[in-house]
Amino acid sequence: MNSNNKEVKLSRTNKEKYKIIFLLAMPAVIENFFQTILGFVDTYFVSKIGLAEVSAVGVTNAVLAIYFALFMAIGVAANVRIANFLGAQQPEKARHIGQQSIVLSILFGILTGIITLFFAEPLLKIMGIEDNVLEAGVSYFKIVAIPSVFMSLMFVLSAILRGAGDTKSPMKVSILINVVNVILDYVLIFGFWLIPDLGITGAAIATVFSRLVGSFALLYYIQRKEVLKFRRDYWAPDKQHLWELSTLGSPAAGERLVMRLGQIVYFGFVVSLGTNTFAAHQIAGNVEVFSYMIGYGFATAATILVGQQIGAGKIDEARNYAKMCTILSAVAMTVLGSLLFFLGDWAGSFFTDDPEVISNIGTALKISGVFQPFLAVLLILTGAFQGANNTKFPMYLTAIGMWAVRTVLVYVLGIQLGWGLAGVWIAIGLDISLRAIILAIQFYRGKWTSVKKEDVESQCHPQTTKETMSGCANNY
Repeated sequence: MNSNNKEVKLSRTNKEKYKIIFLLAMPAVIENFFQTILGFVDTYFVSKIGLAEVSAVGVTNAVLAIYFALFMAIGVAANVRIANFLGAQQPEKARHIGQQSIVLSILFGILTGIITLFFAEPLLKIMGIEDNVLEAGVSYFKIVAIPSVFMSLMFVLSAILRGAGDTKSPMKVSILINVVNVILDYVLIFGFWLIPDLGITGAAIATVFSRLVGSFALLYYIQRKEVLKFRRDYWAPDKQHLWELSTLGSPAAGERLVMRLGQIVYFGFVVSLGTNTFAAHQIAGNVEVFSYMIGYGFATAATILVGQQIGAGKIDEARNYAKMCTILSAVAMTVLGSLLFFLGDWAGSFFTDDPEVISNIGTALKISGVFQPFLAVLLILTGAFQGANNTKFPMYLTAIGMWAVRTVLVYVLGIQLGWGLAGVWIAIGLDISLRAIILAIQFYRGKWTSVKKEDVESQCHPQTTKETMSGCANNY
């Protein structure tokens, strides 16, 4: 009798956990869907101007990805520490570190804007960009990246809300900026009434204005949330919190910088295959990213829930949530992978009538579809490691994967063996698979968190009880 009751209770607990995961993941999935639509629409409209313009935007975004690495690192650190503090019932620390992360994001946003102002052309030339693409690329790059502060704020403000368990507000903002961007893209790229057609310049202006709107909308949602509402005295620089953000964020920044720098190198290899091949690579990437929306959604849930349970001293619960998120994501992304495999050529036909480009897009997406389950494991476990305050191991792993596996294999398979774009995407898939397997092994061995149970328990609020240590997750 007692055994049956125990089983029923366990089943109910698991159902509650799955409900929590879905409540956190689904808004993040929807947000990622609309973020994906944003890139999809931009690429679609720009492709109507010409493939050279598609390449210009693609090369620019490869450089911008380095900026994103810095901004996302601040966001990762803010997300994790806010979740930790709320799990440990320390809301004022969560509020304080949230504001400190905003200060840091503004400083980095201004810095990257200044770098763009003076070094836009040299940065794009590093990519080996062709002359017919360079002028358009520089123009687009300057308009989009000089006001980088809005880009930075978008990353960090969204991360702050997610750290507090609010994935719905970033989702709403994502929908809003998509509507704004689509309207402005059409009007400014092709012209409307008294507004002249601005081409790729119009696409850049639409992107910047959308980010401006998104930044103010996210600030509005933060101010509405009592646990995050700004306090004037929390804007003054705080050494302790800035150090926490830096020490936790630096490996995350290192991971993304290593990835983006490696990406620039192998993008250079792809560019050497020709403008049309690189355009096919970019278009395939914009289609493939639809599969990422599921993975990033569940990775968001994993980071939040693992972070809260770590803050509450419940490492076993954190591990359980990470496993559940991984399984759900792997199943969903396998289904999406099959769609990429069978519908890749059809998707490519939306962007161009060139049969060779369409064929290359289809080949790339078939290869991508095969590796989707590994991508799911990689994304979720990376989020779980970060939620467990272990940002160093993913950084080391990314460095090895990007430079010793992906970049080398892109050159060998794509250039030396003459496999072209197929070789490039096989190299990417092998890198993803290797890193996913290593993360899974580390997770299985219990070497995935940088803190011990006794350490996190000692950080909890002295008034925390067994019931309240579950943190914010129980409020969803």
